[in-house]
Amino acid sequence: MQTELVIFDCDGVLVDSEALGNRVLVEFVAEFGLALELEEAILLFKGCKMADCVAVIEQRLGKKMPHDFVTQLRARTAEAFERELRPVDGIEAALDNINLPICVASSGPVEKIKLALRVTNLLPRFEGRIFSSYEIGSWKPAPDIFLYAAKNMGVQATSCTVVEDSVLGVRAGVAGGMRVLGYTKQSEATPLQACGARVFHSMYQLPSLLSHH
Repeated sequence: MQTELVIFDCDGVLVDSEALGNRVLVEFVAEFGLALELEEAILLFKGCKMADCVAVIEQRLGKKMPHDFVTQLRARTAEAFERELRPVDGIEAALDNINLPICVASSGPVEKIKLALRVTNLLPRFEGRIFSSYEIGSWKPAPDIFLYAAKNMGVQATSCTVVEDSVLGVRAGVAGGMRVLGYTKQSEATPLQACGARVFHSMYQLPSLLSHH
């Protein structure tokens, strides 16, 4: 099938937020007495919806987090994004060379997606084509967010290519009947391949992957 729409995940695909976001999380949960390594946090929480992240933290700590934990975490994350967030290396060049409709479908709230894209100057490319799990109340690995994006963009699911960096996201794309490209470090390629992604390691490769099937 010829690709008619490219659906991008946001965190770790468009914006280089995985280490940054998880560093904020690790620093915050340390205040509650939970010691987590950054690498472990990234593995645990990549592609995860917030409620699931909190459940894991509470399980590790053996106690409930305060009711405003998520609000505070989001505020701290937003501050870190404003200061330090960068686009993923090569993504602007890739987007400049992709002559297909594009959109974003992310597990994060709309405000967070827009903040991340604004800070990295990617927002004009995706304005009006941003889809959030919070809009539909369904998260990856369910395919609903990708199907919702495709429907809104007026494209059949089978004509979409998803660009993802997490196992949950790859599973969601595959479940939706879409072609999935997995952006990952060489050392972490196996789990994404096992879920059905075609793996690539540099955004500079993306345009040619989209034009050749």
